[in-house]
Amino acid sequence: MSDRNDQKELTAEEQAKLLEKYDPDSQTRHLSGYAAKVVFFMLIAFSLFQLYTGIFGQLTAYLQRTVHLGFALTLIFLLFPARKGGNKTKIAWYDYILVGLTVVVCGYWPVYYDTLVQQIGSITSAQTVIGGLAILLVIEATRRAIGLPITIIAVVFMIYALFGPYMPGMLIHRGLSLTQLVQSMFFTTDGILGTPLQVSSTYIFLFLLFGAFLVQTGVGNYFNDLAISLAGRRTGGPAKVAIFSSALQGTISGSSVANTVTTGSYTIPLMKRLGYHRNFAGAVEAASSTGGQIMPPIMGAAAFLMIEFAGVPYWEIAKAATIPAILYFSGIWIMTHLEAKKQGLHGLPKEEIPKKMEVLKRFHLLLPILVIVVLLFQGFSIERTALYGILSTIIVSLFRKDTRITPAKFILALTNGARTALGVAAATACAGIIVGVVTKTGLGLKLGNSLVSIAASITSTPTLLLLLTLFFTMIASIILGMGSPTTANYIITSTIALPAILALNNQLEVAIPVLAAHMFVFYFGIVADITPPVALAAFAATGISKGEPIRTGINASKLAIAAFIIPYMFVFQPQLLMIDTTIPEVSWILVTSIIGMISIGAGLIGFWYRKLHWIERIITVSTGLLLIYPESNTDIFGFIAFGIMLALQIFWKRGNTGKGMKDTVGEVN
Repeated sequence: MSDRNDQKELTAEEQAKLLEKYDPDSQTRHLSGYAAKVVFFMLIAFSLFQLYTGIFGQLTAYLQRTVHLGFALTLIFLLFPARKGGNKTKIAWYDYILVGLTVVVCGYWPVYYDTLVQQIGSITSAQTVIGGLAILLVIEATRRAIGLPITIIAVVFMIYALFGPYMPGMLIHRGLSLTQLVQSMFFTTDGILGTPLQVSSTYIFLFLLFGAFLVQTGVGNYFNDLAISLAGRRTGGPAKVAIFSSALQGTISGSSVANTVTTGSYTIPLMKRLGYHRNFAGAVEAASSTGGQIMPPIMGAAAFLMIEFAGVPYWEIAKAATIPAILYFSGIWIMTHLEAKKQGLHGLPKEEIPKKMEVLKRFHLLLPILVIVVLLFQGFSIERTALYGILSTIIVSLFRKDTRITPAKFILALTNGARTALGVAAATACAGIIVGVVTKTGLGLKLGNSLVSIAASITSTPTLLLLLTLFFTMIASIILGMGSPTTANYIITSTIALPAILALNNQLEVAIPVLAAHMFVFYFGIVADITPPVALAAFAATGISKGEPIRTGINASKLAIAAFIIPYMFVFQPQLLMIDTTIPEVSWILVTSIIGMISIGAGLIGFWYRKLHWIERIITVSTGLLLIYPESNTDIFGFIAFGIMLALQIFWKRGNTGKGMKDTVGEVN
């Protein structure tokens, strides 16, 4: 029986409290007076620095990254209390000390730059202290802004680097001295100042700033209105609104939890009022919001990291992510539709649907996103694209008074953009420690070979070997991704879990494309947000739906079934990522895959034209898998099975209509 209680939309204050509970990045102090002014001007200075270097050219690598890191660490120690329940109205005395140490540590590179770049050999004792403090400051700032999971992994990896000779079996290595570890972590670009922080200090910050400016135009509310006008009247309307709105929000949001709370505060009460069970309503929003992280063009900022890690141009990454994203959201759409049909739920009443002309009048708010896509397609640099995106947002906001970015909103966008970047900067700096240890010790290759060895001990058949290795990598990626933001999530999984897939290239006749391997671990790291027992997005959704967290997480995982299936498919058949294929082939793959998702959705929900028996559910799911797999023989068998099941459904439905069975319509709106 559907729960119809607690159907009120959350206020802004309630949303903020919910974010503070489930999103470490939102657990900040609420300062006033002199301290608030200092933080305010520092946030503006941070954004202006990034804009200046984006427009006029970056500083040298070490200077760009240390200044970026200095701003981020300083603001984190001023804004984030040491404890979750700590004082949130004033800055603790020891945080001023940490700010002072941050200025010394991050100012060391700009002051002694010429000496450091010419220095050969080991570092001095003073530099060892500076580098050691840098590591500790990054670890502490990450713990405050991001949470424990990534900080624990970083600490464990450093311990592994120091005690390599004492490690068991294949994990043994020569080991690093404390001085060597500090040197590699802060005085080279292999650690804290490595590729992850480089991407944060350039691409990611500017795109987060673009998102902040876009938000000031009221685009979030527009996404909701657009989604309601397109999907609100359809069967199970509010659920489809959640899917549509969350997919759009995902283009500017870098957080599954933030996306869940922002759109869910509106869509979840609507779904419950319509008749969806609270656990299902929360699951729809959690699954949809998590899918926002795999939605081109921004993909939770991980796409920009993938450029450096996979060595693939941005446009190839966005193109590869398109079909999987379509299938992901199609799967959720189909299952919510069938669930609505199963329960006899309808759409929203006409009076609750925004007037189409009012929605069309604000269509210009989508133009900046179109500008981003076109410029990236034309081969513009990522920094220039982000800058033109910000400029186009300001320009199109002037078209209407209610969307106009005023000077006050301009300043607010600068502060919010910098504020959003703090967690990303800390996460990428901390992830740099993990990457650095892996580089120095070869741990990634060892872990990869160990997973392959486990799989090889079970089977020697190439296909089964690949399947088992992918399964073990999936489990590792989900575990490593729990509780981490998108950027850190991808860095960790691509550093630790990815080598297992690449190690198979030496054992299999057909090489696995590097991009397919990266997308595989990225997908499973992301779905950790809805996979119990952690499932942060699902937990955040229950804060609105008042449902059961684990049940909501299980439902969300079921709705997001495409994310658990498609990665296996595109490793076996990279055509799903539009690799080495043609437009007709891509079109055929897309058609067969969507039909396959209809079949899988019916099997998982247990309803098509009528209720399905367990044998029928197994058959329909199997049929869907055959259709999704991009190969002619499987398509033929899949179509035959799909046609038979569809004909039987229609035949049984017509034959039993007169006997009082529920009359439903099988069309997916």
